Amino acid sequence: MKACYPGTFDPITTGHLDVIERASRMFDELVVLIMQNPRKTCVFTAEERKEMIEESIAALPNHDHITVMIGSGLTVDYAGKIGCGAIVRGIRAVSDYEYELQQATANLMLNDKIETLFFIARPDYSFLSSSVVKEIALNDGDVTRLLPPEIADRVIRQLKEKYR
Repeated sequence: MKACYPGTFDPITTGHLDVIERASRMFDELVVLIMQNPRKTCVFTAEERKEMIEESIAALPNHDHITVMIGSGLTVDYAGKIGCGAIVRGIRAVSDYEYELQQATANLMLNDKIETLFFIARPDYSFLSSSVVKEIALNDGDVTRLLPPEIADRVIRQLKEKYR
């Protein structure tokens, strides 16, 4: 079965990478799907995010079963268009669950052939989000453990250039 893991990934974090690695072991093919979210202002372009994800997944054992795409519109529609039978979502806290449950229910109403599967964040990543990484980096905190090592320097440099 083919699944997709949608998100903005601005930037990809070690928490995202953990979900990608775990999901890639469960599915024949995994698409990391960078979706445009009009409610979010992104620091990195979709193409930059795609490059960073590709660099980050290159060392994963199943990297040859993982592709990275840029999509738009409704996630469930895009997932159906590219042949996915499942949507993977990460959950860090109860607040994530409430939001994700609403999204999963709406997706199920729109296309009952695509299931949503929740991956519970490992405790080390339960606080981690792209927003947290950006906030820490912009205040000169150490984010190297929060980002895949392949992209950490690039992310830190670009954030500082953009906001200083």
